[in-house]
Amino acid sequence: MTGALYAEDTGEGAGALVLLHGFAGSHRVWEGARRALPSGLRIIAYDLPGHARSLDVPGGGNAKATAQAVLADLEERGIGRCHMAGHSFGGAVAVLTAHFAPRSVASLALIAPGGFGPEIAGELMAARAEARTDEEMAAAVQGMFGPQARVPARVVKEAIRLGSVSGQREELIEISSLIVRDGTQGAFPKTMLEALSMPVHVAWGACDAVLPAHQADGLPEPFVVHRLPGCGHMLPEEAPAETARIIAASLGAG
Repeated sequence: MTGALYAEDTGEGAGALVLLHGFAGSHRVWEGARRALPSGLRIIAYDLPGHARSLDVPGGGNAKATAQAVLADLEERGIGRCHMAGHSFGGAVAVLTAHFAPRSVASLALIAPGGFGPEIAGELMAARAEARTDEEMAAAVQGMFGPQARVPARVVKEAIRLGSVSGQREELIEISSLIVRDGTQGAFPKTMLEALSMPVHVAWGACDAVLPAHQADGLPEPFVVHRLPGCGHMLPEEAPAETARIIAASLGAG
């Protein structure tokens, strides 16, 4: 499957919603949120380069290359305009997709997005990438949830399953090293965010241990910011109903 992005493409409708997962995820992280989304919508949920069924697709950890790959795939699917939701690294990819092709993106729902400030807990990402045992994986996943959250067993099971795929662990270690450099991540210039012309909703867990919640402060005035008390970084799995509500709000705005 080298060179071909995998996506679960379901539903029918005049509008299309594209879902972009975060680091070490897959299209399956959106399952809970998808069940709570409005009906009558075509949903295209990707496995991003270097992840899951797109493991062999080049460009993993490179947000610009990933955005270009998503745009090319959408063109092949005949999608000229879509709504877009992205979590963490996928949020950064969504921003770049909208930057590269603003007429193609009707709205953005950015769920604890990457690129909104230099601070990032690289040690948590490294632990997630390097986990070998079930116990190490469970601890790494828990560290990305809110402090009082109970991580669903299926989430840990899926992380273990993905990590056991030949080459996936090594790829995640490489991707982690590309995202986090010298303890920081790349950040978008404020002028770039201000130039986004479509409706933008941003969600952040107040207890996010990966990307600090203050990165949602001082965003361009048109952005609608949703702060989720007690929640951590993994909002699509930790708070799927709230995630779906925020995505639905962005759909209505666009």
